[in-house]
Amino acid sequence: MSQSARCDCSLITDGASCMILTKPESASKYTDMSVHIIGSGQASDTIGLYERKSLTSLNATRLAAKTAYEMANAKPQNIDLAEVHDCFTFAELMAYEDLDFCPIGEGGKLVESGETRLGGRIPVNTSGGLKAKGHPVGATGTAQAYEIYLQLTGQAGKRQVKDAQVGLTHNVGGSGATAAVHIYRSDQ
Repeated sequence: MSQSARCDCSLITDGASCMILTKPESASKYTDMSVHIIGSGQASDTIGLYERKSLTSLNATRLAAKTAYEMANAKPQNIDLAEVHDCFTFAELMAYEDLDFCPIGEGGKLVESGETRLGGRIPVNTSGGLKAKGHPVGATGTAQAYEIYLQLTGQAGKRQVKDAQVGLTHNVGGSGATAAVHIYRSDQ
């Protein structure tokens, strides 16, 4: 059995990253393959798990996603691929449900259907996710954004999602006390 098969949670790792964020009219100074953030949402919930209404859903994710979808004028079915915060196996299933990729309680069925695989309806974590590459806490979100950038600019190699135009990232902190969701669109 491989190490990743034995682990149900991502390994905390060291890492660093940086990104250049600029207004669209300045992007050509840095690259001829830009990607636009068209929706952004952040929300918080209580830090204490005992204070939450549910232990199988993250209200912070649901609220952040709602804001991001509204800002992007998009719906979950408009998303071509996503990088979600899969620090634990169950966290990925919860993300599917909280991001409205499937109804509540059907995250497992979504995986079993193959829809989240490369070539499926909504490929998720084409990078391998946190369980495959580790969880460099502060750099996790930018690593997700980088994967979406590669996908939307056609540079993801064997992981490439065919005709990807719109991507989503989902990041969580503080055991779900905070969440950020961003929606990106290709400039190509």
